[in-house]
Amino acid sequence: MQIAVLNGPNLNLLGEREPEVYGRATLQEIEAATRERARALGVDCSWTQTNHEGELVEAVQHLRGRADGAVINAAAFTHTSLAPRDALLAVKVPFVEVHLSNIFAREPERRRSLLADVAVGVVTGFGANSYRLGLEGIVLHLASRLGR
Repeated sequence: MQIAVLNGPNLNLLGEREPEVYGRATLQEIEAATRERARALGVDCSWTQTNHEGELVEAVQHLRGRADGAVINAAAFTHTSLAPRDALLAVKVPFVEVHLSNIFAREPERRRSLLADVAVGVVTGFGANSYRLGLEGIVLHLASRLGR
């Protein structure tokens, strides 16, 4: 099983950017923990981070035929852009939306997700553990569809 993890803007600054909101773990630390959990689950995991909307859309488009599922933290694009949503609808790869902070307890503009209604599920507010929970969720979802 191949799972892609896609990360949007400013997540490369984790650990130093607003640690009171996003925690002290760096994206590299989260990636290492996520890859370790993926290995334990017996799945392959790819990892992408970009600060550019078009690159995120292209990363989503490249999932077709390459990934069975995805974990996506589109960051600010979650609330502002239809482009990642449209790409996800086009490629039809099941995904779990993840966020480090609880977006529903944040500013009003962050409380809306343009991805949630087309996601398998949403994990929000568990810090770095949101990625592990999202990974486990998509793997369980895919395994149930494949009868494993």
